[in-house]
Amino acid sequence: MIAPGRCQGQCLFDETAFRFRVSAKMRSVLIHGNLMRPDPMLILGIETSCDETGVALFDTDKGLLAHALFSQIDMHADYGGVVPELASRDHVRKLLPLCDQVIADAGCTRKDIDGIAYTAGPGLVGALMVGGSVAHALGFSLGVPVLGVHHMEGHLLAPMLEDNPPAFPFVALLVSGGHTQLVRVDGIGEYEMLGESVDDAAGEAFDKTAKMLGLDYPGGPRVAALAEKGVPDRYRFPRPMTDRPGLDFSFSGLKTYTLNTVNAAIDAGGFSEQVKADIALAFEAAVVDTLTIKCRRALEQTGCRRLVIAGGVSANKRLRAGLEKMARKLKAHVFYARPEFCTDNGAMIAYAGAQRMLAGQQDGERIVAVPRWPMNTLPPINEARRTGLVD
Repeated sequence: MIAPGRCQGQCLFDETAFRFRVSAKMRSVLIHGNLMRPDPMLILGIETSCDETGVALFDTDKGLLAHALFSQIDMHADYGGVVPELASRDHVRKLLPLCDQVIADAGCTRKDIDGIAYTAGPGLVGALMVGGSVAHALGFSLGVPVLGVHHMEGHLLAPMLEDNPPAFPFVALLVSGGHTQLVRVDGIGEYEMLGESVDDAAGEAFDKTAKMLGLDYPGGPRVAALAEKGVPDRYRFPRPMTDRPGLDFSFSGLKTYTLNTVNAAIDAGGFSEQVKADIALAFEAAVVDTLTIKCRRALEQTGCRRLVIAGGVSANKRLRAGLEKMARKLKAHVFYARPEFCTDNGAMIAYAGAQRMLAGQQDGERIVAVPRWPMNTLPPINEARRTGLVD
């Protein structure tokens, strides 16, 4: 956060090695400690944290102007998962053409861009470096500020791109291939970690279960599709860590239980397509019930009546239905991004970067790539008070 009276200075945020400065483009001034409304900014967002190249153009007044995504799923499917070196090389090939495509789709030119946001972490370090290098090269050539954005903060804020965004405060369930977290959110950068997975993330458990069932990568959507053909209650899987207090998660035991069930069916000579579907349904139901129980506890513990779900697994239809049903009983509301913004995308990075750049933050000259990055180390920007998105 920029302190009043330090418009000409700099401050260092040691935990992420960021340098935050006041942007020359940002016309806002600090008067008696109050941050006034800045001029509109056109922000180019770049996402390259894993196996999808995402680019978007976000106008702080007009909203999202254009976005595009190139998925590497077909390339990695042959290997049953993401190959980091291949992912980085493909980002190199696709990123600049995708930037030019998005800028053209928005009816803009590069010279119209006021700032560039890119995913700085968490993620695959080589893939992160591609996005950071391109962002800083473009920023240097255009003379505009550049800012590395936290990938999970992007996911958390993705529902803000919808017509009915949630107001602060709310509880967020971040659930993806690499993360399963419950966070209380009082504003942008004002995060309290309520619980997280102590081992496998939910999305990772979906991918590993898919392999057990002989399904292709990516596993999550394929397990969900197979579960639609399953017979309910044919199998009953445990709901991990729901028999004790707390909001932490654990999915490694559920993964092992699934493996044992698969092996037992194979040994009995009955590992048919129907059995696979029944196991898929039992696994999915266990994950959904576990996440729902923990979300209910988080809402009751915090007193919040708004729940945001974000990340790739948030697109799961059974999970959305379960959370909606739970929320109705608590007279709470559930918010989530449209399906195309649940997975990695440039729009969420452009939006998150825009909010922080409006507050005057930027990288300086250093490219930032942080493979592991706790989200609760991010500095607050008091966005809730600035936008009025607060009760």
